[in-house]
Amino acid sequence: MRFERLEQFLDALMSSSISPTLLIASLMVASTPIMLAAIGELVVERAGVLNLGVEGMMITGAVCGFIVGVTTNSPAIGFLGAAAGGAILSMLFAVLTQLLLSNQVATGLALTLFGLGLSALMGQSWIGIKSPTLQRIDLGPLTDLPFVGRVIFGHDPMVYVALGIVAGVWAFFRFTRAGLIVRAVGENHDAAHALGYNVVLIRFLAIGFGGACAGLGGAYLSLVRVPQWTEGMTAGAGWIALAIVVFASWKPWRLLLGAWLFGGVTVLQLNLQAAGVAIPVEYLSMSPYIATIVVLVIMSAGRAPGSLGRTFHAST
Repeated sequence: MRFERLEQFLDALMSSSISPTLLIASLMVASTPIMLAAIGELVVERAGVLNLGVEGMMITGAVCGFIVGVTTNSPAIGFLGAAAGGAILSMLFAVLTQLLLSNQVATGLALTLFGLGLSALMGQSWIGIKSPTLQRIDLGPLTDLPFVGRVIFGHDPMVYVALGIVAGVWAFFRFTRAGLIVRAVGENHDAAHALGYNVVLIRFLAIGFGGACAGLGGAYLSLVRVPQWTEGMTAGAGWIALAIVVFASWKPWRLLLGAWLFGGVTVLQLNLQAAGVAIPVEYLSMSPYIATIVVLVIMSAGRAPGSLGRTFHAST
């Protein structure tokens, strides 16, 4: 029976009209919200803070971005509102964990629950409304190129913004003194404090950046992918972002590959459903998450920052 189902799967895959060009172009779009949330969390964790509230910040960014975008009729302003919403919620986490010294794991979980409830309350009167959305960038002859034009040059601006943020974070940690300081705080906050660095301020800034990125990722769902407000529309994307940070061993470029992997499996399972593959739809729907777990188990061999999740208290 298992071999028969495998043969049916392969036959349907080979005979389906799935276009490799559209598949790769679609995975670029599908990976963008995960990439944005994950790169923000990577910076937070490199600073030694474990924020499990990514899902809550994403959904808050989704509803804030949607409301601002619809109200102003501008998706660009909507993204700014989403970044602000995610950053504000992250500041609540920062105050609780860095000033009041609450447990980071418990506070992060509470932040997710709070964000889910707050977004449902804020979005009650916005259900069923269609939002303005970003248009694809038209680069003329470059967009018309076969394969490359559709895969690389045929996307909305936020796809390139996400890639730019990943590149910027990589350069920040590799080439700047500020990046070295953030890494030092994440590796040994007591030593960094002894050298005169303001550990709490640095972590506040990192947490705020992570919240803004998570908000942008949520807004991408409500302003581009859907585009409308639906309660719980992140559907676990924040947890996948957390897993991808571990998969990437806290390295930006590996994070990019992890986001593309998850986006690719997500798009593939949707195409297989449309192609009528003889596999129960529930199995196909689970496949992106199963693939993420499998790859996480195989690849996550990197060492976490030394002070990750540890509470910092300045004794002097």
